[in-house]
Amino acid sequence: MSEGSRIPGFYKLGLAERRAAVSSRAQIDLAELEHALEAGGLDTATADKVVENVLGIYGLPFGVALNVRVNGTDRLVPMVVEEPSVIAAASNAARMIRQSGGFRAEVVESLMIGQVQITDVEHPAEAVARLEAAAERLLALATKAVPNLIARGGGPRAIVVRDLGQRCIVLHVLVDCKDAMGANLVNTVAEALGPVTAEIAGGTLGLRILSNLCDRRRVHATCRVHARELVSSPRSSKIAERGAESDRPGELDGLEIVDAIVSASRFAELDPYRAATHNKGIMNGIDAVVLATGNDFRAVEAGAHAYAARSGRYAPLAVWRRDGEDLVGELELPLSLGIVGGTLRVHPTARLALKILAVSSADELAMVAASVGLASNLSALRALATEGIQRGHMSLHARSVASAAGALGDEVELIAARIAGEGLVTVESAARALSALRRPR
Repeated sequence: MSEGSRIPGFYKLGLAERRAAVSSRAQIDLAELEHALEAGGLDTATADKVVENVLGIYGLPFGVALNVRVNGTDRLVPMVVEEPSVIAAASNAARMIRQSGGFRAEVVESLMIGQVQITDVEHPAEAVARLEAAAERLLALATKAVPNLIARGGGPRAIVVRDLGQRCIVLHVLVDCKDAMGANLVNTVAEALGPVTAEIAGGTLGLRILSNLCDRRRVHATCRVHARELVSSPRSSKIAERGAESDRPGELDGLEIVDAIVSASRFAELDPYRAATHNKGIMNGIDAVVLATGNDFRAVEAGAHAYAARSGRYAPLAVWRRDGEDLVGELELPLSLGIVGGTLRVHPTARLALKILAVSSADELAMVAASVGLASNLSALRALATEGIQRGHMSLHARSVASAAGALGDEVELIAARIAGEGLVTVESAARALSALRRPR
């Protein structure tokens, strides 16, 4: 990326200027970018071949998160989301994190899980032992089922057998899918193993399908933020120092914000009701990246929330702790993404998103997505710990409300500022403000 992911004042630019800035930074031809973004990049004829019973196309905003630096590399991160403030919040938190070095991320493992269920097993322990002893034979059979994956350096890697009780066992085949999300590949392997698995186990063949709890394909992301970066006031560079006071009455200093965020994190660790909302904030960022890049956000959601409950009690995916005058965040979750196959073959905007990101592997994409999820979580917790979640969110939501009331062009920002300032962000209040603005004087 030519000049990094930091573009000050980006939100103040007009639409054409933003496109030109991203085209320049990502080194993508502007005409190609504009063509892919118009009408969502998907025509009705193509859409009719993607899913069934097509009537048309449903559009969602395609934006870009700024300031994201992962493992020392800057990324402009495409995000597709309908909720106001998600992209702005992730960009703002990423800016704070960037000041302290950015995100560090790694893929812990890269294996998908295919399941073969066997029921009516007379002697489960003996069946498990036979299947484990036949692991090499089963892996050889699985390998033959996916020759193209083998040619790309991937393929089946291991066999794991589990006794589920009630005369039911399940065989897991672990598959390295390389840069594909892997659902079709894993399902192909599971179906190929099914009959032989049932024969060896001496039971009835049941389901053969991948698991979306892909806990052998996990991403781990961390970040560090100095307390001074968490204070909203530009004049507050010194108020993170111990004993210093804020420059505004009632405003928390940096260390107080750190402690408030840590307290909010512990709340999520203690209470699954809070943990669900805590994790939703993480997925705001991750899902938006997943959608933009043509990946399966439903699979990602299923795996993330199942992983959050792996201990038997639902828990937060990310936790925050204080380390001296720094806030340290840590996130781990299963994340199965691809940069080849699937929607990417037919959706030009998904392909454009990957060009903007400039990732060269599915692992890199997963690390970026996890980092944006951690940024989204930080932004939400910081808002909750300081001004409350509604103030910033409603200010951005006001633009949508102003548009819904009929505001056009420059009127949108004027009306949004007025109703947000009054704390009345409704279509009715926007309509009244618009009527007053247009009234002859």
